[in-house]
Amino acid sequence: MQPSILNQLSFKHKLITATALLGIGISLAVPPLCGIAIYSIPTSTSRPNSIWKYRFARPEVGSVTKNIRREIAFHQQKIQQQPTAGLERTALAQNYLKMARATGESSWYLLAEQTAQESLVQLSVHNYGATVVLAKVATAKHNFRQALALLKQLPPESESLTLLTTNQLALGNTIAARKTADSLTLKVPTLGNLTLKSLVEVAQGQDREAIRDFKAAIAAEEPEEVESSAWVRTLLGRFYYKRGQLQQAEELYQSALGILPRYSPALLNLAELSVRQWQADPTQSKDRERAIELYDRFFIINQQAPTIYDHVALRGLARVQKLQGDTVAARQTWEKAIAKLRSDLTGFGHRRELAQLLMERGQGKDLSEALTLMQAEIKTRQDPETWDTLAAAYFELGQLPAAQQAIESALKSGLRDPAITNRAAVIAQARGQLEQAKQYRAQVKSIDPAFDAGARQALGLGVGLSGLN
Repeated sequence: MQPSILNQLSFKHKLITATALLGIGISLAVPPLCGIAIYSIPTSTSRPNSIWKYRFARPEVGSVTKNIRREIAFHQQKIQQQPTAGLERTALAQNYLKMARATGESSWYLLAEQTAQESLVQLSVHNYGATVVLAKVATAKHNFRQALALLKQLPPESESLTLLTTNQLALGNTIAARKTADSLTLKVPTLGNLTLKSLVEVAQGQDREAIRDFKAAIAAEEPEEVESSAWVRTLLGRFYYKRGQLQQAEELYQSALGILPRYSPALLNLAELSVRQWQADPTQSKDRERAIELYDRFFIINQQAPTIYDHVALRGLARVQKLQGDTVAARQTWEKAIAKLRSDLTGFGHRRELAQLLMERGQGKDLSEALTLMQAEIKTRQDPETWDTLAAAYFELGQLPAAQQAIESALKSGLRDPAITNRAAVIAQARGQLEQAKQYRAQVKSIDPAFDAGARQALGLGVGLSGLN
């Protein structure tokens, strides 16, 4: 957290913040790979498609968080004047949550949660805003059952229905999610609601409808929705990435970074794309260098405080180090990432991501621990990526019938994902189901005709589409 914010907080909130920073994870003491600071994003020479070009004036760097800080300071001052003001605490919690989304820093979520709880103590009735904040934090922490219980206390309005759709997706209930999303966008066709409907359509394998609604979301954007504008472009970019349309993906990531140059999901997804392009042709160094620059950039931007994306960046860095042949450095980076995720388990519940990293490292008891983690995770989260990770854990331990059952669950919603379908092919091949494996491989090519060794080497390095990270 920035010192200017710490100075504005009350003693109690300083204590909460310090506890959050200590409890969420380890320090990211990762030096730039090239030994230099990277202050600009490598850009594409292509011209952004006018369909997703940002129509409004781009904010100055840092202005979004600066405005939120101003709001935070205003509500803190009001609370000092009226210590029992419940609604002021709700407004403060909402701005902490805005800062969490803008920066990805874990501590802001905890501050939002604490402040919303304080607000409900002061004002326990008709304080829907505080309950919404608690539901949003529970969703961010992957406590989906808790989030749904909180949502039952709220009237069926736009914000609560949006959260309901998100949680239904995480629980693998795409039919209910589609019903809620359709109702929501019919009444309130905003950028956020249309984007959420697109994600449901992606999960159901309805590509044409998803593209249509992604574009409708961009067309509906308003100038004050800066972070959401970067978010929808990043998601659409990842959609195109998973269809092998890398030029469109890059244009969208670059468009998102043109809006918010420090936007972590776009940075990490562009790094994923660079790793894929590098591994598609390892003799070309420019994509490798760009991947390195992007990871450097992430660590420079986020060196002040832990974020919910740290483990993704560390995993990507370890992958690059391994692909360069520096296995010692890769192992050290894996250790940092695993330690970070272990410390997150009590707060942000990244069991799935920890299991993925353990399988990638593959030491000693890693595989058994990964399976234990996923057997626990599947009880609370049943989206396709969670089923796919459970299938991977069973497969790595040679439990092929269980792996097949899990991968079939991952595919049952209709999701068209080349990586998940490729795993289905590998499992079928291992079980001697050669014709089924052949059919799965054909499906992979129909989804992403460019799915190759480069795509396989970049698996797991991106953010978005599969749910919350």
